[in-house]
Amino acid sequence: MGFVESYGAVTGTGVPLGAQEWPARTVSVAGMDLHVRDVPGAAKSLPAALYVHGLGGSSLNWTALGLLLNDTVRGIAPDLPGFGRTPLSGAAGINEQTDVLTELMEREFDQPVHVFGNSMGGATSVALAARRPDLVASLTLISPALPHPRASASALWFTAVATPRLGKVVLERTRRLPFDRRFQASLAMVFGDPRSLPPEVRAAYEAELRRRDTDPWVLQATVDGARSILRSSLAPPRRSLWADAARVECPVLLIYGGKDRLVDARIRTKAQRAFPNARLLYLPHSGHVAQMEHPEQVERAFRQLIARSSHS
Repeated sequence: MGFVESYGAVTGTGVPLGAQEWPARTVSVAGMDLHVRDVPGAAKSLPAALYVHGLGGSSLNWTALGLLLNDTVRGIAPDLPGFGRTPLSGAAGINEQTDVLTELMEREFDQPVHVFGNSMGGATSVALAARRPDLVASLTLISPALPHPRASASALWFTAVATPRLGKVVLERTRRLPFDRRFQASLAMVFGDPRSLPPEVRAAYEAELRRRDTDPWVLQATVDGARSILRSSLAPPRRSLWADAARVECPVLLIYGGKDRLVDARIRTKAQRAFPNARLLYLPHSGHVAQMEHPEQVERAFRQLIARSSHS
């Protein structure tokens, strides 16, 4: 889920935010070549930021938000193993992503980092902050995939995909459907109101989905990710992501969308209570990727978070 690399090869005020391209490079991390993008135009003296995409996403999910904040933080966004342009290397679960991000942060930064995480990337960011609080200055969690007590259609999908043998069958059958049908279903699942998307965002999202169809590792990475999310929901309380959340002492911004079809926004009150130092932004018209659908509102909330933190 993201913006296509080739759509708008230049940056500048005349190009819509969602179509601007961040420069990319390869970083050797954990024995693999990680595809990483740097937010353009950010001064090296600014505080560091890390943008972590979700299951099926990529670094391109952060294009607009990163540019809106490039006067405040200097951010990088990796394609996690098995997603975007980073091939799958080993398993692609929450623990493995946490290991990769820890090494990346130690390599790239010499200061605590403002971490942004969406969906599964939000779950990974929580695990990271609990494990290595010295690396994290703040957490901004957009529809984080925290264990939810209520059954839902998305939970049933994750269970099916995570089931041995069945998972790949489900994904392969879905992949054989006409692309237009899959594209419309993806729009409806991810965005609160696909009709309100700017044309360049819709076009770039479609192009990225088409490109992702060519990646041979997508099915396995998706199965691994779904299994990891399912395992996290079944973990005993003392080893759960909720226990990790209780150990996170840095400032936390929680963002939930009222039209999110993948993460039930009714869990937002429990989430806010779980973190010792959390603020909540509820966007009633947003879907699962508020940083793509309503980036200006996410931007303002983050600026408020760090302004309050600096004065506390």
